[in-house]
Amino acid sequence: MSIKNVLITGASGGIGIAIVSCLLLDPRYKLYTPSRKELDLASEKSIDDYFKCFSEYDIVINNAGVNVPECIEDIVSDHIKNSLTINLVAPLLIIKNCVPYMKRNGFGRIVNVSSIWGVRSKEKRTLYSATKFGLNGITKSLSRELGQYNILVNSICPGYVRTNLTEQNVSREEQEIIKKEIPLRRFAEPSEIAESIAFMIDEKNSYMTGQTLIVDGGFLA
Repeated sequence: MSIKNVLITGASGGIGIAIVSCLLLDPRYKLYTPSRKELDLASEKSIDDYFKCFSEYDIVINNAGVNVPECIEDIVSDHIKNSLTINLVAPLLIIKNCVPYMKRNGFGRIVNVSSIWGVRSKEKRTLYSATKFGLNGITKSLSRELGQYNILVNSICPGYVRTNLTEQNVSREEQEIIKKEIPLRRFAEPSEIAESIAFMIDEKNSYMTGQTLIVDGGFLA
């Protein structure tokens, strides 16, 4: 059995914890879940330093991200830089550093955790949507570029998920209103997103690439 090295960013968040819990049970995977001290996604130098030590990853799950809902008048340059760096630039640099090893092995799986707000948008999501639309663009372009090396690149676009971040950004009253707009009448559990990612990185997924898989209980339907 070939052991695959899996890099997971944002492993301490709600979806990240679920991804780790799901994959930890599979003996085929060796998980790497760097802390912010080890891999600071807001710092290009930190990213460069991290991959100088080790870059032999077969699978990359770009899960880390920031989402601070703001009206356009309240957005300042620091917020712009932080969102773009963590949500868009960091995943791109991570992929750049990992692809040479994947090419040499003739195998790779890359999953970018995007959002339904990278497919459509809403008020106060200007920065977040800009980065997630961009992340989906990276997915599509790289799937064309890397497919010949058996490197599959996909995005997963979760809808509303029951996490602490959702609790921070969406009031309880608004949550109840939103649930009525979701055909399944509930938010996703983090484990449901993790299971979808588990399929995307599995060798059984041999033909799906360049996709933005929406997992939202039918919300966008």
